[in-house]
Amino acid sequence: MATLKTSVLGIEFENPFLLASAPPTAQIESIDKAFELGWGGAVLKTITPDDLEMIEASPRYSCIKEKNQVIGFQNIELLSHKTIKYWCDGIRYLKEKHPTKVIIASIMAPVEKDEWQNIVKILNDTPVDAYELNFSCPHGMPERNIGMAIGTSTEISILITTWVKSVAKKPVFVKLTPNVTDIAWVARAVEDAGTDGFAAINTVQGFMGLNLDTLEPNLCIDGCTTYGGCSGEIVRPIGLRCVAQIRQNSKLPILGMGGISNWQDAAQYIAVGSDAVQVCTEVMMNGYGVIKGLKSGLLNYLEQKGMDSISDLKNIAIEKIIAHGSLNKKYFVCPKIDKEKCVACGKCTKICSESEYSALSLVEKEIKLDKEKCQGCSLCSIVCPQNAISMGK
Repeated sequence: MATLKTSVLGIEFENPFLLASAPPTAQIESIDKAFELGWGGAVLKTITPDDLEMIEASPRYSCIKEKNQVIGFQNIELLSHKTIKYWCDGIRYLKEKHPTKVIIASIMAPVEKDEWQNIVKILNDTPVDAYELNFSCPHGMPERNIGMAIGTSTEISILITTWVKSVAKKPVFVKLTPNVTDIAWVARAVEDAGTDGFAAINTVQGFMGLNLDTLEPNLCIDGCTTYGGCSGEIVRPIGLRCVAQIRQNSKLPILGMGGISNWQDAAQYIAVGSDAVQVCTEVMMNGYGVIKGLKSGLLNYLEQKGMDSISDLKNIAIEKIIAHGSLNKKYFVCPKIDKEKCVACGKCTKICSESEYSALSLVEKEIKLDKEKCQGCSLCSIVCPQNAISMGK
């Protein structure tokens, strides 16, 4: 029988699914409910010094929908509005009631040694399992030279990691931003500074577009907007890429996240190097109850694959992600037409001719392939509305 239990830095996880630091972890009562439903742990909404002002904008969420499903989400919400005492009391309450659940404290402060260390020293006296250093919030905080402003500077990231590690009595994860040229470079820098692990990714900074009728931003606050953090399905390829790049450069544990909507997404994050995963947007869209499908789906998958635990799945894809120059350029595939599915609509021939190669043609209501012209790009199989084209050697 497979198990979802895993261990990271000596911390025992009953399952690898954590709530990410976000609105779903903003209140102790809410986290309590999530734990009852089966989540393996939670990263608290980012704790800051009590005198760091948090004034929210309204509204602060926007989205992109496809067939009435949210595929992209944007938020400009700030950090926790609760006091450090509130969180200390809450951590003790949650640990007493749910001793097997993992609780990670996300923290952020101005770039001042005492500010970071004071928070950690206070939280050290609670049963919190680990710290997550928020070097990556892409809205509101960079204007104050914190959040993403920290994570885009290796020098400041190193400095704060060193400050925290010198006083922390629990493991430290640095939460990295994808809004950099090379996330592996930053990861290596904070690893050298002593971090115990990584969390990746935070949201991708973006602009959610305009309403072309009103010519106002889709996320509109009194006629204006700001750049915000994008999440959900649209950022998953970025999150997977970032986690893989970190794993290719480090053996430290990774808490992976970014667009995880189902167990399949979680499995992919584990396969590229995640030791556990965090979920946010899917919970904000559908509630804490999604944990049931996440757990059962991943467990069934492991059993079908004959794997004992997620350790058997972890890193399995890393060796398959290589440099472009190392790819086998002698490997070649070309389209194969399923005549029973094909309706001779001609879309593949149109796209092929307008995109480069003109290898496909429509002759007497049948798609013909000129193998001399075909370059095996696979675009025809992607655009076919009937899924009648597959690529084969």
